[in-house]
Amino acid sequence: MTSFDTSPHLLGTSPQPNVRRALLALTVVFVMLATGGWTALRQQRATPALQASVADWEDGRIAGRRLPDPQAAPARLARFFASLTDAQRASLARRYPLAVGNMNGAPVQLRYRANRLALHQAREVERRRMHDGRLSPAGQHEAGRRMHRYGSLLRAGRNILAFDPAGPGRVAEVFGDLDHAERVSVVVPGVDTDLLTFQRTHRSHAAPVGMAKALHDAERAAAPGTPTAVIAWADYTTPNGVGMDAATATLAARGSVRLNALVRALPGQAPVSLFCHSYGSVVCGIAAESLPGRVADIAVAGSPGMRAENASELRTSARIWAMRDADDWIQDVPYLELGGLGHGADPMSAAFGARVLSAEGAEGHSGYFVPGTESLANLAHIGVGAYRSVDCAREDEACRAGLSAAATAGRA
Repeated sequence: MTSFDTSPHLLGTSPQPNVRRALLALTVVFVMLATGGWTALRQQRATPALQASVADWEDGRIAGRRLPDPQAAPARLARFFASLTDAQRASLARRYPLAVGNMNGAPVQLRYRANRLALHQAREVERRRMHDGRLSPAGQHEAGRRMHRYGSLLRAGRNILAFDPAGPGRVAEVFGDLDHAERVSVVVPGVDTDLLTFQRTHRSHAAPVGMAKALHDAERAAAPGTPTAVIAWADYTTPNGVGMDAATATLAARGSVRLNALVRALPGQAPVSLFCHSYGSVVCGIAAESLPGRVADIAVAGSPGMRAENASELRTSARIWAMRDADDWIQDVPYLELGGLGHGADPMSAAFGARVLSAEGAEGHSGYFVPGTESLANLAHIGVGAYRSVDCAREDEACRAGLSAAATAGRA
């Protein structure tokens, strides 16, 4: 805490201003402690669980040999895990659950297993915090909410590909068989996405789980013979509300690095489609030029911009699609970038050069993944490579150009 010198030669004849500043500083601290129940200060002292697990991995060994760098290329890590026995892989998941559960290159099924162990541990931490007398009632309530969220993620049949309990938390979940999918879709959400908002009961299709589940169901309906997998990817730190963070690209740039790492670590060679909602489209726009060639499509819905003036500036071979409902408030956001504020041109504009899709039935900013809408049907057709089945918003050549060739490539 800041110390204050109250000696006469500094204070002069009136100590009140410095005293007031000291009292103000103390008040801020006490308010922080009262609302957070010591949580903020404790988090500053404690090493985040994922960071601690990775540090333990870096000091670890298996069968007498050192473990590889956890930040090594996914292919290098995949070879390492392939060289182990089933028992050795299971041992690493037990010893370093968070490290293995978030390790790009670790086998998908092993990541699921490791993250279940990590979720059990995190749930017990929150269970204890619920009854910690050092926490305020608000802090105990927050602990209870997190404990119940972890319990939900632990339900049978849920496949958690990434999990980090630190801060607001990050998580990714897979719907379908990722190891054997012939098409893979990734849902990249926007602002106010964290562990507690990862899924919702009310307006479920406005949250990543509801979006991904609806897309997976729609893809299976659109192409019953095509094995697909959809990832609800909330594994980046999103802006909190529509404020300064949402108006800049700082968090999107960090998220783009994580998105690129995810895609490069996906098993197999199946084409990948990215479905980027709201601020998630900023993440996808920044990531576009560094993504691997297996990314066939980047579709944005309700986009504030992609940090580019036109589609060619994205420097990607992926097809760029865009949709926006007529009642989506995002259309009133200024489409410009000035001094780091704003995200560039409107992807819906003819000058941008995206393939503009119909969003009929979406009803506002959060309705693009609602079952029965034309917006969801279009996203599903893209996800399974049925490009000739998409409904364009306008009857023009830009949307439909090359779709026959694209459909053939998508089936190859």
